[in-house]
Amino acid sequence: MTSAVVVGSGPNGLAAAVVLAHAGIAVTVLEAQDEIGGGTRSAELNVPGVVHDICSATHPTGVASPFFQSLDLGRHGLEWLWPEVDAVHPLDGGRAGVMFRDLDRTVEGLGSDGPAWRKLYEPLAEHSDELIGELFGPILHVPRHPILMAKFGLRALQPASWIAHRWKTEEARGLFAGLAAHAIHPLHRPTTGGLGLMFGMTSHAYGWPVAKGGSAAIARALAAEIIEHGGTIETGHEVTELPQADIVIFDTAPDAALRIAGHRLPGRVRRPLRRWRTGPGVFKVDFAVDGGVPWTNEWARKAGTLHLGGTFEQLNAAERQVSAGQMPQRPFVLLCQQYLADPGRSVGDVHPVWSYAHVPTGYTGDATETIIGQIERFAPGFRDRIVAMTVSTPADLEAHNANYAGGDIGGGANDPWQLVMRPRLSPNPYSLGAKGLYICSASTPPGGGVHGMGGFHAATRAVGDL
Repeated sequence: MTSAVVVGSGPNGLAAAVVLAHAGIAVTVLEAQDEIGGGTRSAELNVPGVVHDICSATHPTGVASPFFQSLDLGRHGLEWLWPEVDAVHPLDGGRAGVMFRDLDRTVEGLGSDGPAWRKLYEPLAEHSDELIGELFGPILHVPRHPILMAKFGLRALQPASWIAHRWKTEEARGLFAGLAAHAIHPLHRPTTGGLGLMFGMTSHAYGWPVAKGGSAAIARALAAEIIEHGGTIETGHEVTELPQADIVIFDTAPDAALRIAGHRLPGRVRRPLRRWRTGPGVFKVDFAVDGGVPWTNEWARKAGTLHLGGTFEQLNAAERQVSAGQMPQRPFVLLCQQYLADPGRSVGDVHPVWSYAHVPTGYTGDATETIIGQIERFAPGFRDRIVAMTVSTPADLEAHNANYAGGDIGGGANDPWQLVMRPRLSPNPYSLGAKGLYICSASTPPGGGVHGMGGFHAATRAVGDL
């Protein structure tokens, strides 16, 4: 019987194991930590009964994932829950850009900029399934929808700052800036517009849900599917030598794959993997808050996700500082209020509030007060409602998940070149160039996010190569 080992149990590793198990291959998942999930873990961090997500929080790419959609993960307890408002981008003075799943409501709220928002996003939402099918795989491929992809690609290659010129109000420009800032890259640089387009499209096509009970529910559902089809999972098993199996798939950063299997890889693969660069990190703070966050803007109190950075220009200035190795006084802060869609995560009126700030590569300072200050900017009195908090520095995040080198949660720097050569320039970037060896982490297409598509593609290639 063909044997396989998947190194790492993040969503991509678990997805790869599902594909292999479905193919009748004897697959074992090896996880160094004592708990599976990688970026999909949850825990009671600071107040008993209050459930926090350790890394990933909101899942637009999860609900949009063609692979997840092909599985009946609801049988294993996975349930998506949607907030009333997908995302809000607060501005000083109580104003905000507001993004609903409903495109019409979003357009209406943006006033004079609403028609331009519709003109950009309505065609994307209408063709979202076709676009997701193209975008959630290798960049180098023969498109099944060439005209659609050409139109999207021409925009996606642009800097976010170019696309933002179509709007005049600070609300619409700020809303788009927050979407694009997920790239953790200065918004005046090429390709940053692509994430702004994709996240807006996923909102209006699928919404931005959370997993009921915490993101760990995603990992548990995938694990149950693996076990149901005969696979096994071992935790507390750090892999230091190449496992003996017909197929080995690494759900790891490129450097770990090199360290373990480099002696088997050809030079044409080793060289780009050695050159792979990590991106800036994040500094995370999980708050337990009495009564929730007292946002000045009413819609912010109903939003699952908030992007805190001020105007487009202010946010871009902060991202430029991070890229230059400087810690901004007012960094971009991503904040999630999962309990609004999933009240079971709270205890009474004490709610979990998830947040992180973008920080420079190698950052060793303490950004806790900076994050609190950025929240207070748009929610005066927030500090007084904090019951408890758990701080995770970039080093803490790496210790918890070795793939988050220096706190880089995106699997590598999102500059234009690394977006194309993720992790190397090849129509089959999942292959490590040696028989039976593959890689499927966020350092492979389609990149970061909880969608399992890297694992799906790597395992599908592995099965095909048999």
